[in-house]
Amino acid sequence: METRLDTVFSALADPTRRAILAMLLEDDMAVTDVAEPFAMSLAAISKHLTILSRAGLISQEKRGRVKWCKLEPDALRDASVWMQSFGQFEAVNLDAFEKFLQVELDEGTAG
Repeated sequence: METRLDTVFSALADPTRRAILAMLLEDDMAVTDVAEPFAMSLAAISKHLTILSRAGLISQEKRGRVKWCKLEPDALRDASVWMQSFGQFEAVNLDAFEKFLQVELDEGTAG
């Protein structure tokens, strides 16, 4: 389970990938529609989608000539259980958790 958690948290560490997940909360989306709001190439978005897929956070399927992305919310279950086991995280705020981890990492490299 540790490696799976590492993969999920690594995927969630990037703000673009978190934004993509938020977009997919609404509905399945074609890759081109996912890419539209971002100021980056389709190839760059595809790399983000690959990371999300490897973490199990999304699935991708080809429908005709169009590749579609679908949120896989169950993939967050292990991460949520892990965070809730600390008790101090009633409602998990991933942005706040990321800031906390960054401060810890910065302090660890400064010493």
